[in-house]
Amino acid sequence: MALATEFQEIVDSLPSDWTDLEFDLRINDEDNYVDAATLLTQCNARPYSRADWHFNILVAHRFGHGAAPEAVHATLGLLDQNEISGELVVRQIREGRAETVQMWGRPEAARREFRERRGL
Repeated sequence: MALATEFQEIVDSLPSDWTDLEFDLRINDEDNYVDAATLLTQCNARPYSRADWHFNILVAHRFGHGAAPEAVHATLGLLDQNEISGELVVRQIREGRAETVQMWGRPEAARREFRERRGL
């Protein structure tokens, strides 16, 4: 299965309030490692130095530290286009978190809208 398709299936299976997704990527042919690393800079993939897995990728749903799901999907699509195959494994999923925003001095309508959008 193509990496971008597999990633999209993972994202589609997550609950609506997911906030962070962490997964690892292993490149099947290590001769393609440098090409893959060059492409994966677009989603800030972190290389492992001495491990069975090659890259660790953090994805943020609506806020936080991590690449946007659309950017990760597009980057994995580039790997697919360049015929660089690999394997994905989900390491951690976080859900139900909300960003911290200073609300002092904001009108009640803004506070209400923030709570509604974040499901708080």
